[in-house]
Amino acid sequence: MVYGMETYNSILRLGGITAQAFRISVIEIFYLTAIVMALQAFIGGPLAHRIAFRFVRPGTHSPIAVTLGMSIAMVLCMCPLMSFVATVLFKDPRTDLLLKWLRTFGLNLPMAFAWQLLVAGPIVRKVTALAFDR
Repeated sequence: MVYGMETYNSILRLGGITAQAFRISVIEIFYLTAIVMALQAFIGGPLAHRIAFRFVRPGTHSPIAVTLGMSIAMVLCMCPLMSFVATVLFKDPRTDLLLKWLRTFGLNLPMAFAWQLLVAGPIVRKVTALAFDR
């Protein structure tokens, strides 16, 4: 998810799809992944669970409904947080921080939904299933 969203934001920053947009430094991915993991563990994950389980419940609803509910809630929690992080790290946060964050969030939300529901989420679930023999 981190690589996909960072590549997408690089494409936006560079004004188009170029090879450079796909060459994200290992250092950048390392610290962004660390930030995502920390925010997800302490803020996004717990909040997403509370939101998702207000609408869907394991055992009551179908597994796909629970999976989609959790995925949607996770995007709704993590996208604004990571858009703020991206705004602070990659844009000049000294001027118009709120407007820059709102623009970043607005551009990232549709892609975060698509990426989570269609690419990253299914891949992570498949790898997890293979790794833990489910």
